[in-house]
Amino acid sequence: MGNRGQKRADTVDELPADKRACSSLESKPSSSNSSVQTPVNSTNSTPEARDGDMDTSSSASGSSRSEGEAEKDSAYGSCDSDGLGDSEHRQNSLRDYQRRRSFGDQGKFKRVLSSLGEEEDESGILVALTELCELLSFCTDSSLSSLMADSLSPILVKLARHESNPDIMLLASRAITYLCDVHTRSSGFLIRHDAVPALCERLMAIEYLDVAEQCLQALEKISREQPLACLQSGTIMAVLNYIDFFSTSVQRVALSTVVNICKKLPSECPSPFMEAVPILCSLLQYEDGQLVENVATCLIKIAERVCHSSDMLDQLCKYGLIHQATHLIDLKSRTTLCQPIYTGLIGLLVKLVSGSIVAVRTLFELNISSILKDILSTYDLAHGMSSSNMVDGHCNQVHEVLKLLNELLPAIARDQGGQLALDKEAFLVNHPDLLEKFGMDILPVLIQVVNSGANLYVCYGCLSVINKFVYFSKSDILLKLLENTNISSFLAGVFTRKDHHVLILALQIADTILQKLSDVFLNLFVKEGVFFAVDALLTPEKCSQLMFPAFSGVQLSNDPSKKSAARDVLRCFCYAFDTDQSPLASVTGACKLENDSIDKLAKHIRTNYMSTESLDPEKGLTVILQKLKTLSAALSDLVSLNMNNDSSTQHEEEFYYILHQIMELLNGRDTISTFEFIESGIVKSLVNYLSNGQYLRKKAELTGAFSHHYFIEKRFEVFGILHLSSSDPSLENFPLSVLIQKLHSALSSVENFPVILSHTSKIRSSYATVPYGRCTSYPCLKVQFVRGEGEISLCDFSEDVHMVDPFSSLDAVEGYLWPKVSTNKTERIKSATRALGKMQCPPSQLPSDAGSTRDKSPDHMEFNSMSTDLPEMPKPNLTHSAPEVTANLGQTTGETSSLGKDHVDPAEEEQHASLDDDDSMGREYHGPCNNEDASPKLLFYLEGKQLDRALTLYQVILQQQIESEHEIIAGAKLWNQVYRVSYRRTVKPKQSLPQDCRHQTPHSFELDKVATHRKYTPIFSGMFVSELASDLEKSSPTNDILFLLKSLEALNRFRFHLMSRERIYAFAEGRIDNLDNLQVAVSSVLQNEFVSSKLTEKLEQQMRDPLCVSIGGMPSWCSQLMVSCPFLFGFEARCKYFRLATFGELQVQPHPSSQNNSGGPSGRRQSPGSLPRKKFLACRNRILESAAEMMNLHASQKVVLEVEYNEEVGTGLGPTLEFYTLVSHEFQKSGLGLWREDHRLYTHKINLQGEDSGVLMSPFGLFPCPWSSTGSTSSGLEFSEVIKKFVLLGQIVAKALHDGRVLDLPFSKAFYKLILGQELTVYDIHSFDPGLGRALIEFQALVERKRHLESVCGEISTFKFDSCFWNIEDLCLDFTLPGYPDYVLTSGPDSKMVNLTNLEEYVALIVDATVNVGISRQVEAFKSGFNQVFPIKHLEVFTEEELERLLCGERDFWTQSNELLDHIKFDHGYTASSPPIINLLEIIREFDHEQQRAFLQFVTGAPRLPPGGLASLNPKLTIVRKHCSRWADADLPSVMTCANYLKLPPYSSKVTPFLAFACLASFYYNFLFIKVKIFHFFFFWGCVVLQEMMKEKLLYAITEGQGSFHLS
Repeated sequence: MGNRGQKRADTVDELPADKRACSSLESKPSSSNSSVQTPVNSTNSTPEARDGDMDTSSSASGSSRSEGEAEKDSAYGSCDSDGLGDSEHRQNSLRDYQRRRSFGDQGKFKRVLSSLGEEEDESGILVALTELCELLSFCTDSSLSSLMADSLSPILVKLARHESNPDIMLLASRAITYLCDVHTRSSGFLIRHDAVPALCERLMAIEYLDVAEQCLQALEKISREQPLACLQSGTIMAVLNYIDFFSTSVQRVALSTVVNICKKLPSECPSPFMEAVPILCSLLQYEDGQLVENVATCLIKIAERVCHSSDMLDQLCKYGLIHQATHLIDLKSRTTLCQPIYTGLIGLLVKLVSGSIVAVRTLFELNISSILKDILSTYDLAHGMSSSNMVDGHCNQVHEVLKLLNELLPAIARDQGGQLALDKEAFLVNHPDLLEKFGMDILPVLIQVVNSGANLYVCYGCLSVINKFVYFSKSDILLKLLENTNISSFLAGVFTRKDHHVLILALQIADTILQKLSDVFLNLFVKEGVFFAVDALLTPEKCSQLMFPAFSGVQLSNDPSKKSAARDVLRCFCYAFDTDQSPLASVTGACKLENDSIDKLAKHIRTNYMSTESLDPEKGLTVILQKLKTLSAALSDLVSLNMNNDSSTQHEEEFYYILHQIMELLNGRDTISTFEFIESGIVKSLVNYLSNGQYLRKKAELTGAFSHHYFIEKRFEVFGILHLSSSDPSLENFPLSVLIQKLHSALSSVENFPVILSHTSKIRSSYATVPYGRCTSYPCLKVQFVRGEGEISLCDFSEDVHMVDPFSSLDAVEGYLWPKVSTNKTERIKSATRALGKMQCPPSQLPSDAGSTRDKSPDHMEFNSMSTDLPEMPKPNLTHSAPEVTANLGQTTGETSSLGKDHVDPAEEEQHASLDDDDSMGREYHGPCNNEDASPKLLFYLEGKQLDRALTLYQVILQQQIESEHEIIAGAKLWNQVYRVSYRRTVKPKQSLPQDCRHQTPHSFELDKVATHRKYTPIFSGMFVSELASDLEKSSPTNDILFLLKSLEALNRFRFHLMSRERIYAFAEGRIDNLDNLQVAVSSVLQNEFVSSKLTEKLEQQMRDPLCVSIGGMPSWCSQLMVSCPFLFGFEARCKYFRLATFGELQVQPHPSSQNNSGGPSGRRQSPGSLPRKKFLACRNRILESAAEMMNLHASQKVVLEVEYNEEVGTGLGPTLEFYTLVSHEFQKSGLGLWREDHRLYTHKINLQGEDSGVLMSPFGLFPCPWSSTGSTSSGLEFSEVIKKFVLLGQIVAKALHDGRVLDLPFSKAFYKLILGQELTVYDIHSFDPGLGRALIEFQALVERKRHLESVCGEISTFKFDSCFWNIEDLCLDFTLPGYPDYVLTSGPDSKMVNLTNLEEYVALIVDATVNVGISRQVEAFKSGFNQVFPIKHLEVFTEEELERLLCGERDFWTQSNELLDHIKFDHGYTASSPPIINLLEIIREFDHEQQRAFLQFVTGAPRLPPGGLASLNPKLTIVRKHCSRWADADLPSVMTCANYLKLPPYSSKVTPFLAFACLASFYYNFLFIKVKIFHFFFFWGCVVLQEMMKEKLLYAITEGQGSFHLS
């Protein structure tokens, strides 16, 4: 086994012998108990021997490596193809050989059969049986005829019954086993000749253990084909009676036999298998996981057969089955089960409870509610972290839990459930304490699950349980439980659902609560809007369009044709959680709801509980709602007045006063309900205020509204001062957090983004003729393309129905269709040529835009021409009023490099611009101002509506169906329907000057050069004209809430910019006089507070759907919200979305073996999809050169790279991670001219040996070094070499993200912003150069003070101005970049000094050189290299901090001792309580930061942990006992980095008692207390000496073991 990098043996070998899968089930030569007869089990039989082999067997490792080389050749594309004639010749030769061998074997069988029939001597029989076993071991099915198998069967059965010779019994049983293997029909022959009774007799007699084991093997083979015959012969009891006598592997064989039988149990005559239940229940206590899973499978199948018999279910409960099953499903259980078995055990309890009152009583007494609460809580993990326990569909885990909860409570209707329901109700009435405990556990978590965005099935199940609980609970218990659950707000949110089954349950819950506790909940129902929701159901035309806009689409007539859009796919909700219905009845049965049930119940509630005044819009308002409405109206009126008067600065004090009142109300002692918050309209008023009245205006209207940008910024400053400050004593909590919480609560109540699931485990493959003609792993849409009415300029193409890739963009469909419908011959030829070119080189099968920037292979891109190929970045127009405003923040904000793009003839570009995109999402065109034709050539229509080209055809169809139906499921109906898509030719608009060009006309506002840095933050101006989601009503409350959340998130991110600018203005106006007061210390909220758990869970559900093979397979809101509001989704969900959008279909993660696996979803080996792997040979002394060569070869290829070093044996994950680490360090070496630190007097990092590593210290992160556009060399460095390095760096970073590797590159926050396409300002400089940033802000403050004084006093004398400021000339600053004397800021020949007059220009030029022009070419080079791997725009869903975490892993490794114990595995001789382990963990905890980094690199190959920390390390960090050939204390630890495997010698603990005894012998006193103190002192000293020895060995191994991968 290779040291550090060598791959470990098969994972099965890691397990102890009693935990490995039994090989006898897989291999033909069956085993007995002897080592000779079971060669598989004789190898590596103990963990000690196996681990010793890993340490010492160099020869074995070498042989395995030679085998690996052969695999490498075959796996990496070495495919030598022979001629057709040679292949046929080999096949003919092989057939001739098999035919000759079959003839020979048949003759041997005849001879053996004759010998067995005639031989009477036992020795002769043994010889014949031995020969028969050898023949059966190596023969094929064709060698043994059915006649021969039938002839052998009675003889073998007779010999198996032999009375005296155990060898004959053994060989006969083995021959029976082999016979079943070779000839499948032989099981029937053996059954006819009573083989099963004969084998069972041997098992029951159990005279010889090896014979019994072989009989088990034979019965297991027979039971596969003849389970019913085995059942009737008593096989189950035969194999279980003496199961404790056998080893674990043989026990597994016995249980496999029982499993085979139980899978085919007959519905009648249950006694043969019921008598085995006690033994099976006792076996559930065993420790072997595979054994327990087999037992559980048997019991699940038995319960399925007897579930209709209450007596049989009661009998099952008598043997402790419920106790054992409850223990196994507990998340705290130490027994690990696979997911299907775990879910099946919950289903087993469901069957028991559905027919046995004994089961109900037992489960309540066992506190089953606590266990089910823990299971349900995994549905809504923090911010949508995926749970491996959740699998959407009918028979998933949560569905079974909800079934169990529903069955534990009796049915409400008296005519349902029969006597069992009455018994359940009587039990709950007699045990109110158990019902109360049930409610305390279950009620809060059910509400949490529904609020988290559960699908309708889960929502219906949760509400059904709540309804039953509320109905059967007494009033006092109900009041006690509902006080802390906010049931009123919960019901108000449920009423926004559209499904009738959900609404009727919500009404029933509300009715029951009002019946029992009307005096308590009447006012709460008014405050939370429950009564308004009920009234809205009856009179939707008068309902509020804020809180309950969804009711306008609810048809209360319960028309069967419109009740459920999913009727053709899913069964009615009425049967979803019934256990007494057959599947056929569930699907075909009529809905149990009456046509007017909702109307009747709603009228009943309104008549009995709702007064007329409570519904009156004027009289029914609460005091809080009235106040909020008044403040909302006042704020809106003031904004309108402000806009009409065009004097935005006159009412600032009034604005502040109203905003302060609103915040006092929101943050006051009186709680504000979600209904009051939404209904008041305060959200729309706040957004209108922040946008200065521009909210929801059209883009054309905003073109001339550029003067409002300054006022928008001022609004954000005022808002920031109010919300980012908690110094106001009237505000109890942090204001911004309070507002965010209110908004999220409101969003959860009103949003109605659909989750569309296919509800199928397997998606059929298909062949898409449109647009590329290729096979797909998903079904295709049937589309008939029809020429639009009146269209005469295009050809008709409606003859055939085409199979269209559902996730292709309309641009790609147009590319296929245009050559066929165009009437212009030239256009048709050119288009066909382009289409043919695309079909010859189609994109990846998964429609993603990952390859859109790979038009040009990097192999043809010369690094020497990199500097000339890069576009020259123009200097920004500093005289312009502001930088260009991005009209839509949902679009890409970064610029796309021109590298790697094909040059197209302008004429052809004009004709075929719309064909250039074959992505699944489509793209938006960002062309230059002089582009003459950026419009598509065809317009597509479906059912008369023009299709949005930003969506895929699948998304368009879903969106149209969502608008017309209630709940859409992507079932068979969607794929079988033929869609008629009409097409028309686009009408070219008249040539007009684009908006972006008009922006640059001389009529634009022109300010001075520093307006960019002084007046304007780009994000705030274009925020309010962007579109969040195309299918979202612009006037809906959801749109308002999302915009306000987006504004607050931007306010939180740009808090330093806003507050710094406010300090500058305060200094300019004289409110502060000291420049030291410019420093800003602003409170902020965590980014996680902006995450919507409901939307995150919806996105997680959508991405778990089997049809989700690209982002084009999800509803359009997923991608649109991810682009416009990515902060709404949790980090883990965005990571999954990023991989789906970038690399295509997500890798299906296998279910962990344990249901309580705490590991995170993001592992170090998480690679995109099932990509092929390629190995690359690197040289240690030429790391950067090796990296450049690797990128030249593989940057644009969709492969996962693995590195091995020249002249080293290690390969796999460890060497690969170390390679990326070494490359990271090479990029940080001094003298490369890449980073600002390279030009400063920064010290280098010191390694553990105290040596200078040559790596730059960057306390604030790496940021590109500015290079003047006029110079090509600096300090002997060529700028072209710098550009090459940045291209390579971009490739390395992208490939690390692509392959899931961790880098050790401490980029600055500002550089991450540049990667994400964001613009930098003067306020970003402090993040990577605090000294320069502070100085520039102070200079800017002086400039503003001067401008203010001039505006107030007019022209002032120099003396008067100098009395206010110190003299700038005393600083002796010239117009060169600080720290870079060769970088001249001005282009003139005369060097001038900085004074107060030109200070403004000086600041502007420094900022421009530092964050714009001076680094633009380097940043573009980085992006060009990055785009060769995948488009860099996909990273824009992350923040700077998240991108650093994604790329470089976690900063903090471990801080608590429990974290180490929870996420480290101890095996092969060590446990958590082993003395060496205790000492090791203590040493690790005491490591400083650099020692922790060194330890991680020693064990894993990388000095950082992946995102998620130790919990996400994959494979899990494992510490095992190292077996040493000499004294353990003289040996060193060793590792296998590919498996994160640390082999620790058992350092002797004899040192400690020896030292203590020696000291006691020398210092023995007569006083007992002195003796005890001395003993304690020296015992402690001995422990310290032991720990110091281990620490010394470990540090020595860490420092000396770096830099190579060899055998250990």
